[in-house]
Amino acid sequence: MARGATPSTLICLPPLGTLAGMDDDDAPKPPNVYLGFGGRLFHRVPEWVRDDAIFHIRVRCAPGGKPLTEPDTAHALLAAVRLYHERQRWCAHLFLLMPDHWHALLSFPSEASMSRVIGDWKKYHARHSGIAWQEGYFDHRLRAHLAQLDEKAAYVRRNPVAAGLCAREDDWPWQWQANDIPPDTRPESSQR
Repeated sequence: MARGATPSTLICLPPLGTLAGMDDDDAPKPPNVYLGFGGRLFHRVPEWVRDDAIFHIRVRCAPGGKPLTEPDTAHALLAAVRLYHERQRWCAHLFLLMPDHWHALLSFPSEASMSRVIGDWKKYHARHSGIAWQEGYFDHRLRAHLAQLDEKAAYVRRNPVAAGLCAREDDWPWQWQANDIPPDTRPESSQR
């Protein structure tokens, strides 16, 4: 039994094969059904995560908004990426704009809240660039750290090609990459 679970919260369905021929209305209803998250997801980074962890972040625009790849908008967004990088609000290993969303491989200073940094960035561009963002964002920590970085970077760079926006990854103008990626100096045994 999972930690914190009690017999009253477990859902047990009838044995396989006994539901054949039943309509959905006839099927037994479990007492506690997971209906998804009831509210906002909070992107708090646990204390045990490495200070130099790299996250794949995806932020989407609200439907019907102006394209992020409109040249004036794209230049403003990529200039802000570089500014945040230079001011060490984040370390942008790779940042790529698509018409209705962006992908990034980012690291955050240990004292910074990932949600706060991304939220501030979105709020600024909502006000100054007229971009309507969807609430929240997707984040995934690269667990193998630098070992996964090339794989995720290749995935991010393939997005415009896969969407039919350009023929080759190098042809896509709306991306920014830091010149140097910090070396991984920790021994393998200290990585999680």
